[in-house]
Amino acid sequence: MARPRSRPARVTPNRPRGQNAGLTRQAILQAALALADREGLKALSMRRIGRELGVEAMSLYQHVADKEALLDGLVEQLFTQAAPPLVKAASWQEGLRDYAYALLRTLLAHPRVIPLVVTRPAVTRQNLRIMETALETLRTAGFTLERALDMLYAVTGFVVGHVAMLAPAGRPAAGAQPMPEVDPDETPLLAAATRARHASGPEDRFDFALGAMLRGFAAL
Repeated sequence: MARPRSRPARVTPNRPRGQNAGLTRQAILQAALALADREGLKALSMRRIGRELGVEAMSLYQHVADKEALLDGLVEQLFTQAAPPLVKAASWQEGLRDYAYALLRTLLAHPRVIPLVVTRPAVTRQNLRIMETALETLRTAGFTLERALDMLYAVTGFVVGHVAMLAPAGRPAAGAQPMPEVDPDETPLLAAATRARHASGPEDRFDFALGAMLRGFAAL
C-alpha cells in the first residue's frame, strides 16, 4: 500500500520584529501625542500605544528604547513643530519672536502635555540639532555662544512659564485669569492698576514682556 504523500508546509512571509508596515519612530510618537491629547499623560504605556497602532507592544521597542525615550520624544515633537526659524528670518529679533509665538501656539494646542515640557529638558538628538542651528545664527549676528545660549533658554523658559500659568496642571487654557477683588482702601495702587489694565489679556502681557526681552538682548 502506497504511503500518502505528505502535504508541503505552508511558507509564510518572514517579517522581522518591529518591521510592521508603516511602523516608525515618528508614527509611534505621533500616536503617543494623540493619545496624550485625548486622555492625558497617565494613559501612556507601550501596550496602549501598540493597540492604537494595531501592533504588539514589543514591536515599539525596535524604534523607541523605553518609556523614558518615549517621553523625551514627545517633548521633541512639540519643540520640532516650533523650531527656531532663525535661519529664514530677516533678523535674529524676528526669528526669536516667531519662535516664541510658534512655541506658544504649539503648547496651547497640547495642554495635557505641558506638565511634561515643564519637567523634562529637550535633549533628543533632533532637539540638539535645532539648538545648534539657532546658536550658529545668533553667533553670526554677533553674540557670543554663551550669550546666545542664554537667549534661547530665556525665550523658551518665558514661553513655557507663560503657558503653564494659562493651562495649569495640563488643563486647557481658560483665557485671561481674572484678577481677584481688591480693596481700593487697602491696596489702592493694585486697584488702580487693575482698573487701568482691565481690558488687557494674557496676549498683551506676553507681547509686552517678549518685546522688552528682545530689546534687552539688542542692547547687550
